[in-house]
Amino acid sequence: MSLNPAITDWRGKRVWLVGASSGIGRAVAAQLHAQGAQVIVSARQQALLASFAHEHPGSQAVVLDVTDAQAVLDVAARLQTESPLDLVCYCAGHYTPMRADALALPELLRHQQVNLTGALHVLAAVVPGLLASAQAGRAPHLSLVASVAGWRGLPQSLAYGPTKAALINLAETLFLDLRPQGVGVSVVNPGFVDTPLTRQNDFTMPALLTPEQAAQAMLRGWGRGAFELHFPRRFTLWLKLLRVLPYRWYFPLVHRMTGL
Repeated sequence: MSLNPAITDWRGKRVWLVGASSGIGRAVAAQLHAQGAQVIVSARQQALLASFAHEHPGSQAVVLDVTDAQAVLDVAARLQTESPLDLVCYCAGHYTPMRADALALPELLRHQQVNLTGALHVLAAVVPGLLASAQAGRAPHLSLVASVAGWRGLPQSLAYGPTKAALINLAETLFLDLRPQGVGVSVVNPGFVDTPLTRQNDFTMPALLTPEQAAQAMLRGWGRGAFELHFPRRFTLWLKLLRVLPYRWYFPLVHRMTGL
């Protein structure tokens, strides 16, 4: 049973992807543009946004720092005044591998500011408009890009994992609150995707996907009306199994699997 209304026809739909200058966000924006959506991309890197807009005629690029609450409010207000948003997808992310014996507070806080607080800034700015749109008979959708790293604690994920775990919990709560009022909600939990962030890893990443493959999986998930979009399943289903293991089995297994 679908938990959300399926989105199968993107023609004319107005979508705002926050954190779309590279990686998964940019690939999703490109594929939605190809399917006829009116795409708005935001991020901090003006040059990368400009190149996207040049390569995808009719798209709109808006420079935005998600850690600036007032800037997020101003941009969201302007976009929603122009026309209602059919999809808001929070793709912004920050990642630096970290372990407890090399704990760096500024990096911990940077992860929190971009991965979580930035998402809260966007939510505060768009949820009232999405609710009003739903009351007017539209079917808006809100999607948060988290990670399988948020499912359970993992080595080198001291800064990153907790922020993604928070996004997963946030999406679950948003679904309970917003879905009965006509707003679709989904959470995206990718495995390893070849992006500028994951290229920092110094280990072999199993079942590594390209951003384009990740984007295809996301569009398929929205097309099914799914709440949780996790991929590739040949990798994520094993991680889901690890989620249910008791700690006395989980911790030794992770040490053995990672060597850390």
